[in-house]
Amino acid sequence: MRPKLRILLFGILLAVLTSAVNGQFRLFGPKPTPKPMRKASELISRQAPLKVNQSILKQATPDNTHIVVSIPKQRAYLMIDDQVVADGPISSGKRGHESPTGHLHVLEKDPNHHSNLYGEFVDSSGRVVRAGVSARIDSAPSGTHFAGAPMRWFLRLTEEGVGMHVGILPGYPASHGCIRQSADGAKLFYDYAKVGTPVDVGDY
Repeated sequence: MRPKLRILLFGILLAVLTSAVNGQFRLFGPKPTPKPMRKASELISRQAPLKVNQSILKQATPDNTHIVVSIPKQRAYLMIDDQVVADGPISSGKRGHESPTGHLHVLEKDPNHHSNLYGEFVDSSGRVVRAGVSARIDSAPSGTHFAGAPMRWFLRLTEEGVGMHVGILPGYPASHGCIRQSADGAKLFYDYAKVGTPVDVGDY
């Protein structure tokens, strides 16, 4: 066999062997370290907290305020005319349960309201047997009764029960139609609203 052909064949054989060894190393050798899983809290959008203009707040009364809720911004504004008294985070209705939009009014105020539709089934000792239920859809297990979800500082906006109240704020629309607020935001809006206060909800 000619020397040049012998060298060429030797080079091809060496390349094949090297490739095979590398492939085996990738298959059976140490695996790359996977990226650590992100905590659930890191996946939740961080919303700016409640902001209050203290100088304008001094002028606010339940008789001169109105509320504006921005669905795209997921913010609620307590207003005097065109001045922002307070600006707080919200979570409006998720897809399929969108919050009603338009020119609404506060129909009722209840500091310790409970939902008559969403809540949990509890037994006689108060132990939660099943959470996240709908009184309209789900049947109570034997020996349990329905307990409505708490809705602190509730401002009713519709006859169907949609309102503004304290709730979980994940940073995106997540409710069954209500407009959730932070505890401090809901209390402030409650204190400076009355039955009849205008509430505009929409793409502001």
